[in-house]
Amino acid sequence: MNPYGITLTLVVFYIFSELHRRKKAVYTNPVLLSIVAISLLLKLGGFSYGSYMESAVFLKFLLGPAVVSLAVPVYKNTGLIARYSREIAAGIIVGGTTAMLTAYWIAKLLGASGTVLRSIAPKSVTTAIAIGISTKIGGIPALTAVLVITTGLLGNAFAPELLNLFRVRDRIARGLATGVSSHGLGTARIIIEDELAGAVSGLGMALNGVFTALVLPYLIEVL
Repeated sequence: MNPYGITLTLVVFYIFSELHRRKKAVYTNPVLLSIVAISLLLKLGGFSYGSYMESAVFLKFLLGPAVVSLAVPVYKNTGLIARYSREIAAGIIVGGTTAMLTAYWIAKLLGASGTVLRSIAPKSVTTAIAIGISTKIGGIPALTAVLVITTGLLGNAFAPELLNLFRVRDRIARGLATGVSSHGLGTARIIIEDELAGAVSGLGMALNGVFTALVLPYLIEVL
């Protein structure tokens, strides 16, 4: 197997991570810049996305253990999370519902078709769950996947800054808002800054995925 995909991904991400370490700013976000740079390099080099993914399949495999590892900070903070379980449950219900409805209604106001509306509604949960929901409710899974990744990228790039702007200082609230709104990519950003917020973000991401999968197929029928 040609390892160019792994090499390219690691080198590009390392370069932009170093840039972000030296110049911490929204526009130096390493995830966003890496995606743009790799896309351009593949296009300019004439490489297909399929061959790139085939050569970087090991990195894709590591996503599973990375997600499972989010259970470690959750376990370490079990007592504190249990103490705020009612607030977390309320946050998931309110946040998850708001994420579905705002995406749906904004797209509807902009004149989106019914199929697009059904594709955009699950955009705040992790990709695997969102694709399953989109398929079930009559959306376009490929479009849903793009919208999910875009939502995650925005959370990764801007979530902590927006929380600071609105003076959200409670660590559990910061984690819950990030996980419910921008799933794994948002969690990957905030866990670097605060382990407790990252633990709550990972928990919120998982529970919001279950909540959205259970509620959205029925909610979409009454919208």
